[in-house]
Amino acid sequence: LLQMLLCYLSRLAQPQVLRSRFVFLVVASRSYADFTPEATFDIKKVDLHRLEEGPPLTATLTREEGLKYYRTMQTIRRMELKADQLYKQKIIRGFCHLYDGQEACAVGIEGGITLSDHLITAYRAHGYTLTRGGTVREIMAELTGRRGGIAKGKGGSMHMYTKNFYGGNGIVGAQVPLGAGVALACKYLGNDQLCVSLYGDGAANQGQIFETYNMSSLWKLPIIFICENNQYAMGTSVERSAASTEYYKRGDYIPGIRVDGMDVLCVREATKFAAAHCRSGKGPILMELQTYRYHGHSMSDPGVSYRTREEIQEVRSKSDPISMLKDRMLSNNMASIEELKEIDIAVRKEIEDAAQFATTDPEPPLDDLCSHIFANDQPFEVRGATPWTKLTSTS
Repeated sequence: LLQMLLCYLSRLAQPQVLRSRFVFLVVASRSYADFTPEATFDIKKVDLHRLEEGPPLTATLTREEGLKYYRTMQTIRRMELKADQLYKQKIIRGFCHLYDGQEACAVGIEGGITLSDHLITAYRAHGYTLTRGGTVREIMAELTGRRGGIAKGKGGSMHMYTKNFYGGNGIVGAQVPLGAGVALACKYLGNDQLCVSLYGDGAANQGQIFETYNMSSLWKLPIIFICENNQYAMGTSVERSAASTEYYKRGDYIPGIRVDGMDVLCVREATKFAAAHCRSGKGPILMELQTYRYHGHSMSDPGVSYRTREEIQEVRSKSDPISMLKDRMLSNNMASIEELKEIDIAVRKEIEDAAQFATTDPEPPLDDLCSHIFANDQPFEVRGATPWTKLTSTS
């Protein structure tokens, strides 16, 4: 076999080709057995409120989980960067809030619950739409208002839905009481499910959130309140907008934990802890995820009038969630650089294909304007803009 290999290599005339093919043969010959299948990492201790014990200080990661988390976070990152590009080309219009920088929150939360659990968030929803089961193609097509979008092109950036995912809500803080309603349904049905209700530091001062804390605590609802504290709300730092910046204590009588939201393993372990708390019948729990958005609040916000470019770059260099996971996997021989590069290439191709679809798929016709109002109903007539205009609503 060795003689055959040497003979084959000797027939390759170009030295550069010889080297590249030899490297390929070496890389290709590396089997999965060469990689560490599982590793345990120290993670940052969380801050506790009204709790004697918190999540563990270590987290075990399998190679399969690591690759999955890496691919999902890279997909969210690349998808948001492509959305930025399409918005600047005026292909995406209207409101558009990007999630790059916060990927560890969405991926870590999903790692701590199941897809049978429920989740509702505000309008920075693209990442959650993906982790809840939506496809890149559906999300990109929704951003461009096309028929193949996840909401049939009617919702746009802020209103995306999948099974057990209730949006994407445009009114600041309004999704939190809706999440309590979903949690009430879970308790009423006795199905051992829970609801994750997310909001940002900008919404944390909303009165309806405190009303929801009260009701959820009285009824011991299985709900995890999560404040994604990305520090600047719509453009005002938390120090200037909140008398108390310890958002995990805002529930007062509700237990709370403050977590490093840039570390996917920290978020995952904290979510597992919170989920176990809810499923045991103890009622609601509050999580504060300390995270950071790289873009401005929305695409109309350059994001550098209230913070410096140097600050953003420092967070990227020291706390980037994707780089953190990548370094852990490489330093513990859980993946190779070549393997992660292959994932990067595959993700870029998926994003480009989705963008191509999102710019060529037809827009929804006027006839669809009144459809999809009800989930399961017989078609019925709806009056149009004038008495003599009739539209049909179908489920």
